[in-house]
Amino acid sequence: MLKFVSLVKVVFLGMCLSMSMNAQTVKKDTIYLMNGNVIEEMVLDTSLGAVTINHPSKLNKRLHFENDQLFSVHYHTGIKQQYYVQDTLRGNWFTRNEMWLYMKGEKDAKKGFKARGALLGAGAAGLIGGLTGTFFAPIAPYGYMALSGITKVRIRHNTVSNPNYLEHDAYILGYERVARQKRRTQSLLGGTVGLVVGYILYAALHQYYPETVNVGFNK
Repeated sequence: MLKFVSLVKVVFLGMCLSMSMNAQTVKKDTIYLMNGNVIEEMVLDTSLGAVTINHPSKLNKRLHFENDQLFSVHYHTGIKQQYYVQDTLRGNWFTRNEMWLYMKGEKDAKKGFKARGALLGAGAAGLIGGLTGTFFAPIAPYGYMALSGITKVRIRHNTVSNPNYLEHDAYILGYERVARQKRRTQSLLGGTVGLVVGYILYAALHQYYPETVNVGFNK
């Protein structure tokens, strides 16, 4: 019986090893998307103006990327297919190298930029606005959100994948675009939560507000 169990274990380990080796022999291509994302997967088809690959995490499902969504595809054979072309009529103002740097900026900001200040600031503004109990209370948090997309973005060096990128305007523009988008999203979240909490506290506590307060509080 023990010998049979040992034999089963050996067969099972052999099957696992074989599957692992087969998986490693599948060579993958690298797809660079215009949104800065990078996907490593075997390209199945490039016809009909799109690139088709297997879904990286979902079996029996495929992803299709139209040519306008692609920057380039680097095949495992060493061939590089470029899709992005500078064309001002289509809004492609950057050269290929500038767009590459722009995408690097977007990717670094997605990975490293944290908009905690916007989240907390908008949350505080929403809370204060909600505590007034007025119709105009939402102006504070959503005004903060609007301003958060305008103010200067501070790029921390520890979020930059290559310090030399900071010498290029295209990289900075890409980084700032994503950073401001993150700020607005976090401001919207924080402001809304703060506003709701403020209104709830107002409903529970406004009867205890000082009688001398006369700045729009509805007692």
